[in-house]
Amino acid sequence: MRVTGPGVDAITELGYQRARPGGGTAAARLTVGRLDVATVPEGCDAVLVTGDLQGVAASPWGGPPVLLGVALADYLSVWSEQGLLPPPGRVGVVLAGDLYSAPLADQRGASGAVDDVWLAFAAAGCPWIVGVAGNHDVVSPDDLRDLGPTAALLDGTCVDRGAVRFAGVGGIVGDPDRPGRRRENLQLTSIDAVLASNPDVLVLHEGPPGDRIGQPGNSTIGARLRAQAPALTVCGHVHWNAPLARLGDGHVLNVDDRAVILTSSP
Repeated sequence: MRVTGPGVDAITELGYQRARPGGGTAAARLTVGRLDVATVPEGCDAVLVTGDLQGVAASPWGGPPVLLGVALADYLSVWSEQGLLPPPGRVGVVLAGDLYSAPLADQRGASGAVDDVWLAFAAAGCPWIVGVAGNHDVVSPDDLRDLGPTAALLDGTCVDRGAVRFAGVGGIVGDPDRPGRRRENLQLTSIDAVLASNPDVLVLHEGPPGDRIGQPGNSTIGARLRAQAPALTVCGHVHWNAPLARLGDGHVLNVDDRAVILTSSP
């Protein structure tokens, strides 16, 4: 899944509510864009990559607001009918973590269960979902057991989907007494282990810095990846205004508060 396009082109957006600094809620827009890659997994026409969906939104099917990731999954069939996306049954999903929001979207940094987001993409008909947990996610493989082989929560592990190898490491570097954090040496050991499997796509929550101003990240992770960079590294945790950067022989795609559709041009 090597990037061939020059950048991410916006195709639609989704309104939602998120917590505002200092308290309360604020209106925001989730941009959905498209990026060309050389190939997508066999059996798919596209791959949806997203992360840091820390808000709530209305589902197109009505009812009270739901987690933004749930609303995004619900909108896939709507956008498909509008000709913006392939049918959900032809769209794989990659989740880069931090998918929780307080129910009223009025508390920054809230943590909680996110299995509903994974379940929503499965219910939408997506053939598979792979991803990692962010430092604000409460989710385990047991929580996703009912989805069977459709779902793969990665953490120092890899999985093949349609002849494409996905590897992932969840969480961030930090105080291990706090949720979703590991000592730096342990996080790097996990990253080294999955790099040894020669993945086509590496999924992280906390990723490397980009090669431009305004693309922050963990420089130690960046140094580790640069010598053996996969074709595509997906991450989030910190926001980049420009979501794409070069890393060694590959690219980094930052999906903090955005969704990107990866497609292969004929």
